[in-house]
Amino acid sequence: MTYLLNALSVILQLAFSLVATLFVLRLLAEASRADFHNPLSQFLYKATNPVLAPVRRVIPNWRRINLAAMLLAWLVMVLERAALFALMGVAPHIAGLLLLGAADLIDFVLLFYLVLIFGWSLLSMLQVDPYQPLMRLAAAIVEPLLRPLRGKLTAGTLDFSPMVVMLVLIVARILLARPLIDLGTALALGG
Repeated sequence: MTYLLNALSVILQLAFSLVATLFVLRLLAEASRADFHNPLSQFLYKATNPVLAPVRRVIPNWRRINLAAMLLAWLVMVLERAALFALMGVAPHIAGLLLLGAADLIDFVLLFYLVLIFGWSLLSMLQVDPYQPLMRLAAAIVEPLLRPLRGKLTAGTLDFSPMVVMLVLIVARILLARPLIDLGTALALGG
């Protein structure tokens, strides 16, 4: 029976991660002012707007931060944890579940940036067309993180700023997200 539970938990995590990715991408694309004429940006808008539009009437943006997308991504993470606890047959405490949702969202965003910067750097080194829609969206999202270090960590034509930012993201996952996940798990399980 545990094999079936493991398979179901993987499927649940994948499904919730895909939904969370849409909301996180929408949040980051709006915050970084990604080109709306990009076909991927238009897809994000069309895929998330039916759910976001009613929520945005109640929760407006704060500066360039789409608070409605952040709230929905957090709710997706909370629902994912609740579903995983239900699969295990555990009734978690609500405070721990809410904290776990926030910790999971922080960890998800940090990991998302880590993967995106790595992929963008790799594709940049392979000299993929910078006007390709995926490259334009990825560049718009990673640029705010790379901009402070851009040009300061170069050796010849190599720019090491993506490597430094990726290292900072890994350390943030270890020092910020992991303790929050541990605390949320302890609270959820009543420990």
